[in-house]
Amino acid sequence: MTGRIEPLAFALLGASLLAALCIGPLSLPAESVGRVLARLAGLPVEVDERAMAVVSALRLPRAALAAIVGGSLGAAGAVMQGLFRNALADPGILGISGGASLGAVAAIYFGAIAWGLWAMPAAGFAGGLVAANIVARLARTNGRMPVAALLLSGIAVNAFAMAMMGILIYSSDDRQLRDITVWLLGSLSGASWQRVALVAPAVAAALAAIPFLARGLDALILGEREAANLGVRVESLKRVAIAVVAMATGAVVSVAGPIGFVGLVVPHVVRLVAGAGHRRLLPLSACAGAALLVAADTLARVIVAPAELPVGLVTAAIGAPFFALLLLREKGHLAA
Repeated sequence: MTGRIEPLAFALLGASLLAALCIGPLSLPAESVGRVLARLAGLPVEVDERAMAVVSALRLPRAALAAIVGGSLGAAGAVMQGLFRNALADPGILGISGGASLGAVAAIYFGAIAWGLWAMPAAGFAGGLVAANIVARLARTNGRMPVAALLLSGIAVNAFAMAMMGILIYSSDDRQLRDITVWLLGSLSGASWQRVALVAPAVAAALAAIPFLARGLDALILGEREAANLGVRVESLKRVAIAVVAMATGAVVSVAGPIGFVGLVVPHVVRLVAGAGHRRLLPLSACAGAALLVAADTLARVIVAPAELPVGLVTAAIGAPFFALLLLREKGHLAA
């Protein structure tokens, strides 16, 4: 089974993307979607113009953004679980999601979103990077960043970010409150090619760097001292991992809001299926995270049609009970 997991993961991602392009208020046959994709690729094929407009302007950028967000959260979660040597770690554990959320909420509250499409993503991304930097500085002691200190610093920064967001929310008017609430629930409703272009460079840089962490994270499973004896620069590994996760998580939270459970559940499930080796775990977590969020967003668009649910509610509704089942399974193994 483990030898066939990569083709299966890519097949699931492809199937979820195709479903996202076909399913919606206007159902499109797979053949029609295929023709649209062929035309977009430059092939001289006849297409239905209505299908062309729906796929190219609405569904394709939304599916692309969902894949980027899900893949980033899945890979970032795998890095965090490896760094903390704990399957309950996720990308928000360092306060990055809280910082990015605070930045975006502040942009809504102070009217910065009127400056242009880039304003809220920029504020959210900056907030995530600032939060990660504060956590790293708080945790640093004599040139080292103990894992326990990182965790406690992340909790403190998250608590502060939540308090500041609470003040802004309490002071908001009705319009601001509605915008903030929708954003905090996690949504891809504002997806566009412009948003994809805004988030893609930071995500691409982070995902390109993540595979180079695999050897260090594998060694870190044995413990920090053992990893150092194997030639791993543990503190450098921590700094790079935090920077990479901050880039990936800050970027995607800034455009989609805080979407929970993807970075927590996906790496955990992939680890059960493919093993703990990070050379496979990291790319498979990215692929599975992308497939999960694309599928969840498709469900969010149709489950209460013609309205749509925030995708963060769907991932929570799917992820929470599924993760509870995993915990019960692990508990059974421990009892045995």
